[in-house]
Amino acid sequence: MNTILRKSILGIAGLAFTGGVFAGPVAAHAADTTASVKPVTATVQSDKLIPHGVQGNQSRIDLNDEQTANVKAIIAATKKAGMDERAAVVSIATALQESKLENLGHLGDRNDHDSQGLFQQRPSSGWGTVEQITDPEYSTTAFLKGLKQVDGWQDMPLTKAAQTVQVSAYPDHYAQWEQQAADLVAEHWNK
Repeated sequence: MNTILRKSILGIAGLAFTGGVFAGPVAAHAADTTASVKPVTATVQSDKLIPHGVQGNQSRIDLNDEQTANVKAIIAATKKAGMDERAAVVSIATALQESKLENLGHLGDRNDHDSQGLFQQRPSSGWGTVEQITDPEYSTTAFLKGLKQVDGWQDMPLTKAAQTVQVSAYPDHYAQWEQQAADLVAEHWNK
């Protein structure tokens, strides 16, 4: 057996072993804590919220009060703009990717150019002033205005619709937040 093939097989076997070692205790611990983790699932509205199904592995974070308030602000702005639940899912997934739903100010050296707010919009790119883009209602309305200009956004996978508005260096990263965004819309849309 040649060296490259042998190293590949050994590497795969090592990953499988490592995965088993780590998955065992993690799975056992997760089973003990299911009472504290109660994800809301979009069931009845799933066709409306996730019409194309989710793409790829999904990420999920626990939200604090500020992040939950930002979810509610995004939903309120979406309703005010006369757009539906799917627009809110796209908006929330985008904000989850861009800022983890935190209304970020200037981050100094860690800043991506002059990006700020929930959607990491840039004053220098015409999204508005710093004060405007760090206002959740304004920044959501600006994002939705861009989304409305995307022909057929309702029929696109979430990541393509978000990317067309945001023009991110990492266009596929939006997809990982679709399920959590749909769950949040299902939970908060009618409140």
